[in-house]
Amino acid sequence: MRYVTNLPYETKEEEHVTIPMSDGVRLSAHIWRPTSSDQEPVPAVLEYIPYRKRDLTAVRDSIHHPYLAGHGYACVRVDLRGTGDSEGVLRDEYLEREQADAEEVLAWLAEQPWCDGGTGMMGISWGAFAALQVAARRPPSLKAIAIASFTDDRHADDMHYMGGALLSDNLAEAGTMFAYGTCPPDPAVVGERWREMWHERLENTEPWVLEWLRHQRRDDYWRHASVCEDYASVSCPVLASSGWADGYSNAVTRLLGNLDVPRKGLIGPWSHKFPHLGEPGPAIGYLQELVRWWDHWLKGVDNGVMDGPMLLAWMQDSVPPSTSYEERPGRWVGEPDWPSPHIRPVRHPLGRHTIGPAQDGATVPEAGAAMTVRSPLSVGQFAGKWASYNAPPDLPYDQREEDGGSLVFDSEPLTEQVEILGSPSVELDLSVSEPVALVAARLSDVSPDGAATRVSYGILNLTRRDSTESPEPLEPGRRYRATIPLNGVAQAFPPGHRIRLSLSTSYWPLAWPAPKPALLSVHEHSSTLTLPVRPVDEPDEVPSSPFGEPEGTPPLTVTQVTPPEERWDVKRDLIDYRSELDIVKDRGTVRFEDIGLESGRRAHERYRAVADDFTSVGGETTWTMRFRRDDWDVRVVTHTRLTCDESDFFVDATLDAYESDRRVFSRTWNEKVPRDLL
Repeated sequence: MRYVTNLPYETKEEEHVTIPMSDGVRLSAHIWRPTSSDQEPVPAVLEYIPYRKRDLTAVRDSIHHPYLAGHGYACVRVDLRGTGDSEGVLRDEYLEREQADAEEVLAWLAEQPWCDGGTGMMGISWGAFAALQVAARRPPSLKAIAIASFTDDRHADDMHYMGGALLSDNLAEAGTMFAYGTCPPDPAVVGERWREMWHERLENTEPWVLEWLRHQRRDDYWRHASVCEDYASVSCPVLASSGWADGYSNAVTRLLGNLDVPRKGLIGPWSHKFPHLGEPGPAIGYLQELVRWWDHWLKGVDNGVMDGPMLLAWMQDSVPPSTSYEERPGRWVGEPDWPSPHIRPVRHPLGRHTIGPAQDGATVPEAGAAMTVRSPLSVGQFAGKWASYNAPPDLPYDQREEDGGSLVFDSEPLTEQVEILGSPSVELDLSVSEPVALVAARLSDVSPDGAATRVSYGILNLTRRDSTESPEPLEPGRRYRATIPLNGVAQAFPPGHRIRLSLSTSYWPLAWPAPKPALLSVHEHSSTLTLPVRPVDEPDEVPSSPFGEPEGTPPLTVTQVTPPEERWDVKRDLIDYRSELDIVKDRGTVRFEDIGLESGRRAHERYRAVADDFTSVGGETTWTMRFRRDDWDVRVVTHTRLTCDESDFFVDATLDAYESDRRVFSRTWNEKVPRDLL
């Protein structure tokens, strides 16, 4: 990244500004704005997240908010209620109170003498969720949003559930927020009230995984703040981006296809990162794109930002399987609209161990007996994370071991390059031996030497095959038709390679398995794989390098006091048949030199199973958060464990808080949540 200091506007910084809410709670804001805005007001751009602006996001914030401020914007970074130095308690994600607070923040910004009355919202992940959800409420000052790594469908396309199957990230992300939501504010900012504010958080927080498990169907809990329920509610322009390695690779194209506002889409090879910090690379000059976006929609500059393709996507070239990539080779392609007139869904019937020639007509008639599989729990150990963060390396590894417990269908070696852009899907004619079962479908690029690189995947809880609102148990032995959508992707398959579809009845620990192992029977001759094929000779409609080099302002100075640690271990014990995935993400201890604060955060996840006992699976996540300055030394330790039997989930959790190694708060939870056809 290129760091720049010579910007069009001289800026000033206000590290802690309180914004009053209607119920008396005050939120904490960090503001960067042009010095000249005291006399010449400018638009304001809000980022609204719960991840502690004073320390844990301070380095990242210092790269992009001063950069945008230096181009003529008041950039405002607000901690949500109950996080960082804001008052109150954060009880759950995307609640009505959170969105009402955001509307009040925008109204407050629009009224400031340094703001010209126009606002925008930006962010990644939670910040992008917040921007899209608030845009659907149409606050009068909000003129445009720019969002990265998000979803418009909280039930079907977030880290909680996928195809009605429970994701392990439901536990992992609940553990993250259990830790972040119980950290104290900084006494250097809030004064002597810090302990009172901290204990209010500690006493009023419960593990979020409990609430998320209580809603196993698509109900009003998930419909709330899911913009897909009413796309017409969004009336402002939207710049939407994500990455193919992210868990959120689907929502960009859904917004492009369903919104009726000026909109642009951008999808790179990235994991869960801003495009200017994108990993795997290439990262792009995203902040320059944001300046153009805000200049047009907040300042009325006629700069052609809406010219060119509606969607820019990175067409990924074939690569060997790896859990991490520095760069993904490929090229940018452009589509004028979405759905694209260039992309044709091509159906391939499944044959005896093969993916057959493309079919444009009716389904190929059934022939022969069904193929069957009952997958071991080990299928999924090399699946990687639902959403890659590229730290530790967490992408899927070579799929050949996974394929050993799966039904596998290969194409013939390709005679010419095939490129896909969009969401593949699998339609199966199937039966199962149990009333609750899932199917995981994986699409892989198989090289001539046999190495298999996963390209996309999808999961379906078959009890939700027709409805996630009203699931129904399966009748063992009865034949059903079920469609499994796979995650969106742009991928090139070169000549000599094969395209592989793999089907399994488990995908642990990425997804929680059914209560019992099920035998899946697939009538392959009446089942199909549909690929969104983009003709290789289709013009890309974009220059080879449509973006500038990534740039931002110099990052905040920090000192790494103790080193970070990253670990991703797959363990198998062949005496008692125990298997375990052990993940460590330890940022070490960092000292923020400007405020004399040391902070550390360590996350440890474990997922285990015994042989093929589907009720032996369990996951646990432990977080340690520590903050220290002079004689102020505080620590929060959270632990959450999720286990099950055939009828129930069991949540055991602890929350412990310490001052100078003396425990000052402790609480334990032991809860049971019934399984609902899951």
